Amino acid sequence: MPERIATGMEWRTAGRRGGDIVAYARALRVSGVAAACGALVLGCTGGGGGSASPPTTSSGTARSATADSRPSASASATSETDPGREPRTTAQAQSLIQQVISGPELFGTGVVRATPYESGPAQWAVLGDDCLWRLHPLPADALATLTRHFEVPASDVKGAVRLSATVTVHRTALDASWEQARMLEEDLDCTEQTQRPGERLTGLQSLSFARGEGGNTSGDDLLLETGQCVSDTRGGPYAYWWQQAVLGSVVAGTSVCGGRGRSQQELNSLVAEVLPRMLLRVQQEIGSTAGTESGGATASTSSTKSGS
Repeated sequence: MPERIATGMEWRTAGRRGGDIVAYARALRVSGVAAACGALVLGCTGGGGGSASPPTTSSGTARSATADSRPSASASATSETDPGREPRTTAQAQSLIQQVISGPELFGTGVVRATPYESGPAQWAVLGDDCLWRLHPLPADALATLTRHFEVPASDVKGAVRLSATVTVHRTALDASWEQARMLEEDLDCTEQTQRPGERLTGLQSLSFARGEGGNTSGDDLLLETGQCVSDTRGGPYAYWWQQAVLGSVVAGTSVCGGRGRSQQELNSLVAEVLPRMLLRVQQEIGSTAGTESGGATASTSSTKSGS
């Protein structure tokens, strides 16, 4: 899977205000999707051919990307984190990532490390104007990032499943919101993407929710994407889901690419609770006392599986 974290440096232009960034990060553009998978749960069900059908949970509602929906608050206004506890150095950011990022056990029984397992610490993948993912140096507004790759091995009757988890720590919550905004914009521009030669994502549809919308109670902002993954060697199309959330200066994401004979219920059971648990770890590491008392650290209770 690609390292689904792209640089927001191009957006850091003079004259942009915090409210503008949040407007991008929280704007919703639906490409043929009528409702959302709620509460950081990929509870989508679909038909044959491995393609994901429009999410159908009742907790989410479509939100129009219009000027009326743009909030004027700063990017960190709704954060449940304590800025005083957020990392200030690369070493602190790397330490936080190790506390937060998923290992195979978080996905459940049967999930193992893939090869390669971890990404290089000095690079992340950026989606170009040609909708091709390429590795770029880590930008100045990010302190550290790490992606881990996992798989459910193939069996006699079923193909392998690919999974990933990514955590990036930015210098500020505003920088993290920039990343989320940039990712949403890129996803809308590229409904088909090339991960690497011979591996593609097709039919991509994106949704975004602010805290309190669509069942999102765990992050400041949540971005969901569904589609299909296709490989020259693995075949396809298979169901593909990706989700990324911001909490303070931390951006966390997970993805899954199905395989031959893998049901959407089976895929959902692998990833439904991973991101909420990672966000709970963020909350435990850098959360504010007030946020915890008000229910900020409720990721584990908000991850009831839909349709699994």
